[in-house]
Amino acid sequence: MEDCSENKQIIRETIRQIIDFKIKHRKIMQHYLQKTGVYHSQHRLLMEIARNKYASQKDLAKLMGVSTATIAVSLKKLQKNGYINKLIDKNDNRLNNITITKKGNEIVKQSKQIVDSIDEKLFSGFKKEDIYTLFTLFQKLNANLDMIEDEIDDK
Repeated sequence: MEDCSENKQIIRETIRQIIDFKIKHRKIMQHYLQKTGVYHSQHRLLMEIARNKYASQKDLAKLMGVSTATIAVSLKKLQKNGYINKLIDKNDNRLNNITITKKGNEIVKQSKQIVDSIDEKLFSGFKKEDIYTLFTLFQKLNANLDMIEDEIDDK
């Protein structure tokens, strides 16, 4: 019985470690990325726009798992500051295709350098095999979370 209790304790501590990791990682990323002049949520959106050229507002909302209204607010700010352009879809005037500007691309480039630098420091001292093992374990955890999510959605 003690073995089961010890296992539960290790599982709970592992989850705490994952949560602590996420909090620290976000704090560090926000600290360095704020130097780009783009807010965290706008930054993430700008990165998605750079990856998905001519995506619509609806496409971006789906990619990021947020509402189109949330995306609209951030897009308006990004457009006002010259990071993106909105192009009206020729086939449907209600749709806007979002493109990134030269200024936006400069922020994306700067941000990628920041992310690469943090990633390098984060995995300092790790062997390739360690990283692969960690990746595989997180894939399993995410697959289990997906199943739990599906159970919630089915109810």
